[in-house]
Amino acid sequence: MAKVLLFTALILSIVVPFRMYFKGEKSKRRYKISLAVNAVAFFGLMLGTGLVMFGGQASAADAANAAAATAAAGGMATGLGYLAAGLSIGLSCVGGGIAVASAASAALGAISEDSSILGKSLIFVGLAEGVCLYGLIIAFMILGKL
Repeated sequence: MAKVLLFTALILSIVVPFRMYFKGEKSKRRYKISLAVNAVAFFGLMLGTGLVMFGGQASAADAANAAAATAAAGGMATGLGYLAAGLSIGLSCVGGGIAVASAASAALGAISEDSSILGKSLIFVGLAEGVCLYGLIIAFMILGKL
């Protein structure tokens, strides 16, 4: 039940601020407020969830059950390995997206002036996309060690 409640709260923390934006007049200020509320709600909820998950146990029996479950699941190293794999993919894709945005807009500008440099500009866009693939490869290497 707690997982369903957590999932619902996370979805609502994303949907509600954007609903507020789409409901009224669309302006740059309203979008910034909506984005700020979204970020605060989502990351605040994630912080609260992390504190609850990693906080102290309610009783000694729960602590013993949690210790047995942790030992059976492979310990904290397994969880941190999954976290590292997810972070490597996520952060590399964010970086790749930023790089592709810059390279592609510059390539489009250059192609509009001289169409003969299409091939050269696509190489730079492809190199920027390679950053995401490197993150995926690192994630597979991390997961292979678990």
